[in-house]
Amino acid sequence: MKKFEERLLLFFVGLPLLVCLIVFLPQKHHLAANILVVLLSSAGAMEYAAMLRLKNHGVHPVEAAVFGAAGPAAAAIQVSFERGGEIILAAIVFGAAWFLVSRVFSAEKDIEKALERIAGGFSIIVYPGLFLIWIIRMALFPDAAKVILIFLLIVCAGDSTAWASGIILGRGNRGVVAASPNKSIAGFIGGFAASLLVSLGAILFFPGIFYSAKLPSLLAGCILGLGTGLAAALGDLAESVLKRGVNIKDSGTLIPGRGGVLDSVDSIALAAPVFYCLYRLFFF
Repeated sequence: MKKFEERLLLFFVGLPLLVCLIVFLPQKHHLAANILVVLLSSAGAMEYAAMLRLKNHGVHPVEAAVFGAAGPAAAAIQVSFERGGEIILAAIVFGAAWFLVSRVFSAEKDIEKALERIAGGFSIIVYPGLFLIWIIRMALFPDAAKVILIFLLIVCAGDSTAWASGIILGRGNRGVVAASPNKSIAGFIGGFAASLLVSLGAILFFPGIFYSAKLPSLLAGCILGLGTGLAAALGDLAESVLKRGVNIKDSGTLIPGRGGVLDSVDSIALAAPVFYCLYRLFFF
């Protein structure tokens, strides 16, 4: 019950604050929201690094905090201050170079673990930061606030409805995915349906920014909703694999009712590049 109450508090307090941040602080291509993405990327990378350390892959928390945020920070600078796109590539390359070269100075007893530690460092650069970069890229769209909010609503509606429908209707049809045995067929169907309805609602209520010249807008909206919803569901399952691999229930404790930052952004992270590409393909 406590977790349910914490989820309600997050919904009625945290979500409105996020909406206000996006709607009322659009300056510099949503610099305030972009900074939030950078901070979440850093915190998420630290949680991921903690998982890696349980497997003795040795990524230091400071390394995770810095290089997990490097790509999103470069993207925020590029988008909000109109710098060249090569700054993002430079951040990724310098981060990778750090993890590659710094292990040269490992103690002799640690050298045999160097490959795992380098691979762990590379993955810290990628997850979740490079996936969340695409939210920052959304700030370049016309009417970016509405586009970002619709994206978040597609993901959050799908996630919440999947959770609720799984509890109500999921008894007897769970265990379809080994990575997350509590997930049910009813939950997946409910989540996809909610994502689809939000996307179709965006077509109907915001025809100016969700008009497609390449396909009938309703068809394009179906593809957008289902594609984003599928990516969100897979993002949630992917993080479940990570947690089961180190035998933990939550990635952290920072977000009340949700667990850690990764527990809160796993669906958003994988869905962001899919939504961005589909929106750009059909509606931009």
